[in-house]
Amino acid sequence: MKNIFIGLVFSILWASASVATKFGVQSASPLILANVRFFIAGILLLGFSYTFGKNAAYRLPNGKEFIQLGLFGFLNTTLYLGLYVCAMKYTAAGIGSLAVSVNPLIIVLLSAWWLGRKPAKAEWLGIVLGMSGVAIATYPLLRESHTTMLGIVLLLVSMIAVSAASVYYATVQWELPNLLINGWQVMLGGIFLLPVTMLFGDFSVTRWDGQFWASVLWLSLAVSILGLICWFYLLRLDTVRASLWLFLCPLFGFFFAWWLMDEPVTIYTVIGTLFVIVGLYAGQKAKLSGQQLAKK
Repeated sequence: MKNIFIGLVFSILWASASVATKFGVQSASPLILANVRFFIAGILLLGFSYTFGKNAAYRLPNGKEFIQLGLFGFLNTTLYLGLYVCAMKYTAAGIGSLAVSVNPLIIVLLSAWWLGRKPAKAEWLGIVLGMSGVAIATYPLLRESHTTMLGIVLLLVSMIAVSAASVYYATVQWELPNLLINGWQVMLGGIFLLPVTMLFGDFSVTRWDGQFWASVLWLSLAVSILGLICWFYLLRLDTVRASLWLFLCPLFGFFFAWWLMDEPVTIYTVIGTLFVIVGLYAGQKAKLSGQQLAKK
């Protein structure tokens, strides 16, 4: 029961990120919103880790580890989250949540190229269904100006970046605790993004109001910290089964977008979401079968 509760909390928090970001970019330039979020999350995670870490693993990274953390942070924070926040300026919140849930399918393609692993037929089916679902759900939103092609392109590139980050993460033999890895990668990612923010962030339109800080604090505390703690807990139990909780993200995401942002839920939304869920199931079923065969 405890694991189910943690899985539900993860799905809800992860799905809420797109709506929280959408509220935030109404008050501030996307780059400014992203950078403030990264620094708050990084400072809190590192401060907590080094204050309450009770064993020798909670140490400063060495030179090699800083390079690994820097590359991971550049892909996972600077590129992925930086582009994702920018995409939310031009994309419906529901589509942002739906696109995030397709990450495992993109990871299949990238791992096949990077690690030389041939995808199973079920995984190819999952990729086709997942991408088709996003396209179906996006169609009416493009027509009604809730989403633009620029937003879709930024969202797609951000999904490729986070998938690349996930594949890279899996290739590294990490010796640091998960909290430290997350703290350093988000802090370094924020540092890498800072020059871009200073050059292109529009400070003149930024309102440091309650909506801005509510968005930043939710994204920093609820999503980047609590959500990832839940995710790492689920990953320790079972990597494949943990990713099954991503199935619920589109459902919660569209619900939040309808409830809080008054975004339309149409037959295209329903069909597109079903395509993505079936695609995710097909891809994860192939992984689960492979994992069970490996144990035998």
